[in-house]
Amino acid sequence: MSTHKAGGKASQHVSPAGKRLGVKMFGGEKVVKGQILVRQRGNNFSKGVGVKEGRDHSLYSIADGVATYSKKLGKKVISVVSK
Repeated sequence: MSTHKAGGKASQHVSPAGKRLGVKMFGGEKVVKGQILVRQRGNNFSKGVGVKEGRDHSLYSIADGVATYSKKLGKKVISVVSK
């Protein structure tokens, strides 16, 4: 009789660490210049007024204001409106 459990594939599986993607600032929240609004792979959200896109498709604010989410031509658009 064995004293150890079988070391099959299922017991060796280790899932990779999460990449912390997703929306970081929601609509109506105050944002400051340089703050990340969304981390994404590809363009799930498009940039609007007061927002720039990083080389990894992250969207960040270039002005102080309030984050707003809307749709334009069927695309989800994030803008920063200064108040």
